[in-house]
Amino acid sequence: MKKLFGTDGIRAVAGQPPLDAATIYAIGLALSHTLKAVQPVPRVLIGMDTRESSDWIAGTLTAGLHAGGGSVENAGVITTPAVAHLTHAHGFAAGIVISASHNPWEDNGIKLFGSDGFKLADSMELQIEDEIFRQLASNTAAPVALTAPAVNEGDRAEYIRFLLAAVPGLSLDNHRIVIDCANGAASSVAPQLFADLGGQVIVTHASPNGRNINLVCGALHADVVAAEVVKHKASIGITFDGDADRALFADETGKVVNGDAVLLLAGRDLKARGLLANDTVVATTMSNMGLEAALGRSGIKMLRAPVGDKYVLEQMLATGATLGGEQSGHIIFSGRSTTGDGLLTALLVLDIIHRSGKSLAELTADLKTFPQVILNVKVREKRPLGSIPAVVTAIATADAALAGTGRVVIRYSGTEALARVMIEAEDHGQMTLHAEAIAGAIRAELGA
Repeated sequence: MKKLFGTDGIRAVAGQPPLDAATIYAIGLALSHTLKAVQPVPRVLIGMDTRESSDWIAGTLTAGLHAGGGSVENAGVITTPAVAHLTHAHGFAAGIVISASHNPWEDNGIKLFGSDGFKLADSMELQIEDEIFRQLASNTAAPVALTAPAVNEGDRAEYIRFLLAAVPGLSLDNHRIVIDCANGAASSVAPQLFADLGGQVIVTHASPNGRNINLVCGALHADVVAAEVVKHKASIGITFDGDADRALFADETGKVVNGDAVLLLAGRDLKARGLLANDTVVATTMSNMGLEAALGRSGIKMLRAPVGDKYVLEQMLATGATLGGEQSGHIIFSGRSTTGDGLLTALLVLDIIHRSGKSLAELTADLKTFPQVILNVKVREKRPLGSIPAVVTAIATADAALAGTGRVVIRYSGTEALARVMIEAEDHGQMTLHAEAIAGAIRAELGA
């Protein structure tokens, strides 16, 4: 079992373990030592989001990487998928993103990409963890007064060129579009990117101050961009999370369009063009049963992976699928990106709209979703839920009651101290009743 890495890197309150200076320095040391198997002098690319803690974390990592024999290039404030792309394109041994994604500003995190641009395998993360704990046990002190290298401004421009090359001929003329940058990493890329495509683009929440990332904006608050679409009579709204590895949308009526709907419209478009390998889409355990039904009507099979775009990608690679993603907005287009990319997803959705001549509402009109409830229970520890009799009984009772008319998914968050209870069912009353019962059993045994 990994102790530091969750489903999306290491994440915690900045300045507190495991994001205190000593541990961050040890991470840099451990990564350099591990990467020497890839390059004798490992070259590492660092990028970050807009949190006020990102700079000192970058400096501390840089010191550890240098002490371990590595060299560092700094892409500055840039999106997570940009770091993945640039790491692979320029032969870096690894890429590091300093970000806590959709979490509040007090948190931060460290995500790692290998030289191929993919997130590190669990086995590699375990190897790095072992080295981190060895470094901490040696009482190696973290240095002070640290700074990261000067920012290479060319990295951002190169990433924008990569995005534009993915949609040749795309024009936003005659469209009014609202973009919500979540006061995060998209703020450094999206305004210039969309300015090059024509149309009327209204950019919101692109004034980061270190503490306003995700603050009543961005993908966690998609209703905000939806309201702006209605207010400005726009064609579409697009909203990103803090590091812009995912995107959600709002159609012209102000309805929020999530990752399930994106998988549907993208899957159909790829299938029509003969580009959907094996007529298969990879979703997750959280994707709605309605998506599976809608894809099936189009002759597309849906597979389910564990939650986390890393695990979606693993199943895509194992099955040869060219499209996969999560309800939360992480969408992976195999061959175009090695990880979820909110800006790339936005452009490809706009391209489908442009080529089809249809609106986002028309393209997703037949997606009929089952009612779904998700309850988050704060927990003090992540003990196996199958070892808790009351929880096992509550889940079994729900499964029996919903057999054939719904489903139950219980899991721990990979990035927060939460247990997530999701139930989907035709009967809203039954769904709520059983979700509350399971959440109550978890809370009674493990509640924080």
